Amino acid sequence: MRFVDTHTHAWGADTDELPWQAEVLPPGWDGSYTARDLIGDMDVAGVDESVIVTTPLYGRGARANEYTMRAIEAFPDRLWGVGLMDFFQDDPDNVRADLRRVVGHERMLGVRMHACLEYAEYPTELNRTTDWILDDSLAPVWEEAAALDTAVFVFPKAEQVSMIADLAAAHPDVQLVVDHMAFPDETTDPDKTPWTDFEAVAEHDNVAVKVSSFPRSAESQWPYEDMHGYVRNLIEWFGPERLMLGSDYPWMDDWAGYEDCLSWVETVDFLSARDLSYLSHRTFERVHDA
Repeated sequence: MRFVDTHTHAWGADTDELPWQAEVLPPGWDGSYTARDLIGDMDVAGVDESVIVTTPLYGRGARANEYTMRAIEAFPDRLWGVGLMDFFQDDPDNVRADLRRVVGHERMLGVRMHACLEYAEYPTELNRTTDWILDDSLAPVWEEAAALDTAVFVFPKAEQVSMIADLAAAHPDVQLVVDHMAFPDETTDPDKTPWTDFEAVAEHDNVAVKVSSFPRSAESQWPYEDMHGYVRNLIEWFGPERLMLGSDYPWMDDWAGYEDCLSWVETVDFLSARDLSYLSHRTFERVHDA
């Protein structure tokens, strides 16, 4: 059975050509984690393909996605990409052109919005209620994404989940993917607001959710049983057809090894074989026609 990890990261060495913004390295890292490193970890864990989500290590400028592009060119049968870009520019035509450039490669699946962070040149300060993703000036992004039939990956916190419903209603022709289940943490409960605002989000067919970054959200060790209630609710609201599994590795390296980030799903007794097939590859195939 095909297994696709829908959320990973990779980056090269810090060079004059592609310099780092080193303060946004993942926890526990001071060097590179290359596409070849990722492929090695995938092989050990039995992962067929992975999606590299461009790290903010390289900013949002013209070369932000260059390493990701090089990676998918080097491993065209194993890797996909999701890019970053500058969403707020004076000229809306530049925004449209930048989005076309970012997703111009056939294995680039879309563009990411760090919705839970203050908008700046580099993602910086966490803000659980910031609402810049609803700004009217982002109209060129949504219009171009619809025209290109490309996905927008939104990374919110729980307090912003209701904003995702607003986005989905306003832009029904855009495929939205919510990263990391809106990152539940010690402030959330799977059966209480604001996290349960996902139930209203699920009414919009153009939204899928990544069940990802599990070890970072969990308070318990593998298989992270304190997180299973979140998954149960997502299955009830979205069905497995709009859920897909991701590791978020190596951003997980302080919490878990690569295989643990994914293998927990095999221990969840309320997930059927059909559910697992959607989480592991079928939702990815449906959402991205891949």
